[in-house]
Amino acid sequence: MENGSKEFLELCEIVAVEVEQFFQDVSEAAEAVAEEVEITMATEAEEFWQDIFEPIVEIYTELEDDIVDETELGIASRVEPTPENHPACMGCRHYHGYIYGGSLLVCGMHPYGWDDENCPDWEAASPDSSQDTF
Repeated sequence: MENGSKEFLELCEIVAVEVEQFFQDVSEAAEAVAEEVEITMATEAEEFWQDIFEPIVEIYTELEDDIVDETELGIASRVEPTPENHPACMGCRHYHGYIYGGSLLVCGMHPYGWDDENCPDWEAASPDSSQDTF
């Protein structure tokens, strides 16, 4: 029986070595697959970033730069009406004339100005009031 026990122990040892080798092979294969998946996902994420988000970030950055440049130190640019540009607004109390986001706000009733020289909403500015409200 001692011979049978010895053979059984040798068989158990062989099985243990084979099982250990099997799990080591499976572990190596799983690591290789995980590495390949990680590389693929990183590549796809980078492509996604470049295709989708970078243009959005560029547009946002450009818009943000415009806003910061125009509102820096709280200074807004004012444009006075002339006979060539917004003649109907000359001397009108409603004329605003400040530039916001690159666009001139002429007045609250006609944000882009009036088409001819006779605006129906024109009112003379009072001599004692200042049009510079900023």
